[in-house]
Amino acid sequence: MSRDPKNAIERRTVLRGSAVASAALVLPSSVAAAPALALSGRPQARWGIQAGDITTSSGLVWARSDRRARMLVETSATESFRRARRWHGPLLGPGTDFTGRTALRGLPPGEQIYYRVTLADPDDPRRTGEPVYGTFRTAPVRRADVRFLWSGDLAGQGWGINPDRGGFRIFSEMRRLDPDFFLCSGDSIYADAPIPASVTLPDGRIWRNITTEEKSKVAETLAEYRGNFRYNLLDTHLRAFNAQVPSITQWDDHEVRNNWYPGQILDDPRYTEKNVDVLAARARRAWSEYFPLSTPRPDGSGRVYRVQRHGPLLDVFVLDMRTYRNANSPGQQPDDSAGILGVEQLAWLKRELSRSRAVWKVIAADLPLGLVVTDGATNFEAVAQGDPGAPLGRELQIADLLRHIKHRRITGTVWLTADVHYTSAQRYVPSRAAFTDFEPFWEFVSGPLHAGGFPALKLDGTFGPEQAFVKAPTKPNTPPSEGGQYYGEVEIDGGSAELTVRLREEGGAVLFTKALRPGLVGQ
Repeated sequence: MSRDPKNAIERRTVLRGSAVASAALVLPSSVAAAPALALSGRPQARWGIQAGDITTSSGLVWARSDRRARMLVETSATESFRRARRWHGPLLGPGTDFTGRTALRGLPPGEQIYYRVTLADPDDPRRTGEPVYGTFRTAPVRRADVRFLWSGDLAGQGWGINPDRGGFRIFSEMRRLDPDFFLCSGDSIYADAPIPASVTLPDGRIWRNITTEEKSKVAETLAEYRGNFRYNLLDTHLRAFNAQVPSITQWDDHEVRNNWYPGQILDDPRYTEKNVDVLAARARRAWSEYFPLSTPRPDGSGRVYRVQRHGPLLDVFVLDMRTYRNANSPGQQPDDSAGILGVEQLAWLKRELSRSRAVWKVIAADLPLGLVVTDGATNFEAVAQGDPGAPLGRELQIADLLRHIKHRRITGTVWLTADVHYTSAQRYVPSRAAFTDFEPFWEFVSGPLHAGGFPALKLDGTFGPEQAFVKAPTKPNTPPSEGGQYYGEVEIDGGSAELTVRLREEGGAVLFTKALRPGLVGQ
């Protein structure tokens, strides 16, 4: 299978339907409301298409229609769509904001799959819109090269789609790398960050934004949360990326509201709905409608944590560090069973890590472990609370997990995260730590994709992190036009199973590289 980034460019014809959809959504910066799309006689997938939940033999394809429509998907082993297989998908209607997913099963493993989505008038199936084209690779059943990217934090701090810069152009750069999938580590929207039509930069220049009605205020209603997801899909680069690169998506705080936790009652005059649990339920519904992922399990809380298996070399453990956490606090509790994962999710993670036979076990966390992320003057938002001593508060739960990994002799764990709006690499070492009952491991941080950059945070010594690399702005909320936009790349060699992490910045430069050998402890 070709890994040449030119391969992505050579498949432009596959994505021609996405280009048609893109042209329909170009907006002038003066537009202050959602596009009033004129309804022709045929339904259109104007927000592009996406694929996700990719396994060795299956996947999910997502689309959104501009009206009621039946979703039809065709797959083929070739771009010409000879011997195409047809899949009859759901009826897209207002109950899901005209979004829907079609499950594809019985696909060949380790192969390039070409697909196209056509939307049909449910009252007259002969009336169909223009097909939109995409592609993805199924996971291999045998050892083979794996490459994926990760990052997070999109359209934050008021930095939206700027037509002068060409929008979210970092996605075109990532698409040219032709990864097997993209791991979005949270903050896929900023529901609490309105996007104004313009922002005056410190030097007097004007940053212009495309904006919409839903992005003119903080999101509170289901319609407003849905509108936040639609906003990002106005970007041409993102839609082309989605059509070529399948996703694994997790959520963090800004899908609902900054630094939220269950049971929180807001003291924020921007909100008329003060109960965060109400807001989170609406946000979770919109989030689950706008990504190609299986419907969250009906376990009473809308479970979204899961493990995504990608052949014998890789399992990705997608955590939810929001839904089950306790309240943000000074983090000094000597006993904290809820922690940041909750009791059930922690038990699940231990169990699944023990069962995993993959060489590499990537733990996709939406928050870092050893970086001190504050929430106000006295409370803490992530795991670390600035006290380098023995574990307290949420650190107790992480200590329990790290102890389990050591004593069950689970090898190949690597932590990936975003959230803090800069990039870094930390190695956690028992000899430097207050808590020592664990094996050394690496944590890599990337992001933002397109949001404000922020200075580096302090390290907490409880788990002994030593920082091998960091690059961060020196000023808070640095605009994307001044750099500071990052993504990470992970490549696993199919022969040696060596895993290489590269931290990249917008523009393509590789800032830091670390190669890890399989099965080694303490590297």
